[in-house]
Amino acid sequence: MAQGKVGLKKGDNVLVISGEDKGKSGKIVDIFPKKSQVIVEGVRFIKKHMKPTQKSPQGGIVTQESVINVSNVRLLCNKCNKPTTIRRERTKEGKSVRVCKKCGEIIDRV
Repeated sequence: MAQGKVGLKKGDNVLVISGEDKGKSGKIVDIFPKKSQVIVEGVRFIKKHMKPTQKSPQGGIVTQESVINVSNVRLLCNKCNKPTTIRRERTKEGKSVRVCKKCGEIIDRV
């Protein structure tokens, strides 16, 4: 998956900055870069009606996490613990890294 297009990765801690779940935070479970959407753990639940199948013979109404647009979430910096946008920089070795715009801390290698 081309996760560089979105700027976020699976496992990143993010904060929801707009919408009905504003102020909630969680880890990214899945990313859909072509649609610019992410699924965040513990945020944005929907109820889905499921038919009985062999996997779930009970069927019924199931609660599951839904997608959020990437523009509605911000990465939480590990050092300053604030929601931030990221910028990309090159290290001396020539590797690309993600950097917090607020405190300048390297988040991780891309």
